[in-house]
Amino acid sequence: MDANNSTCACGGSCSCGGHADAEPEVFLTSEEYIQRLEAYLEDLKAEIKAVEAELAGLRQTS
Repeated sequence: MDANNSTCACGGSCSCGGHADAEPEVFLTSEEYIQRLEAYLEDLKAEIKAVEAELAGLRQTS
C-alpha cells in the first residue's frame, strides 16, 4: 500500500483485503443484465457508425 493513501498500487483490484472503503459488489437480476447489455450494444453500434463515417471522410479526401 502507498503510505500516502489507503489504496494499494493496483487501484483496488487485488484481493489483499485492504479496500474497506470500496463500494460493495452489486448483483444484477437477469433482466437488469440484459438491459445493460442491450444498452451497451447500442453504444457499440453508434461507435461503429462514427468510425465508419470517419473512415469514409478520410477516404474521400485521400
